[in-house]
Amino acid sequence: MLHFTEYDTRLAGYAVITRGDEILLTWFNGARPGWSLPGGGIEFEESVEEGVEREVKEETGYDIELGGPIVTDSFTDTDPERARPFKSVRILYAAEIVGGTLGTLEVGGTTDRAEWIRFQDLDDLDDHPHADIVDLAVSLARPR
Repeated sequence: MLHFTEYDTRLAGYAVITRGDEILLTWFNGARPGWSLPGGGIEFEESVEEGVEREVKEETGYDIELGGPIVTDSFTDTDPERARPFKSVRILYAAEIVGGTLGTLEVGGTTDRAEWIRFQDLDDLDDHPHADIVDLAVSLARPR
């Protein structure tokens, strides 16, 4: 077992934003392109909540009000291209839109666009390239 001083940690926060039978997703254009949640890495000097609000604004154009955390999730990676093992800690928050207009404000970043996607269109997520965090969010947010 590795001691916490022996690996790097990435802290990230994401917003789960729904309206009726839709969820707001972003298109990630990085190494493995696909749908993701609005959000991402938290800067050193900001709180997780500030980071989520900033990331959502950059990636979707929306201003949000965060609710409480819904769930935390983590994974580890031992990519040989990294000098040290890596742990990602992700916190998902419920959020509501309080202003702004849909449209990605990020210039030269990893998000190309944001879209409202109907839950029924995500019934077979295997048909849509996506980050695993989308599976988690859909399972928690889908109307019953």
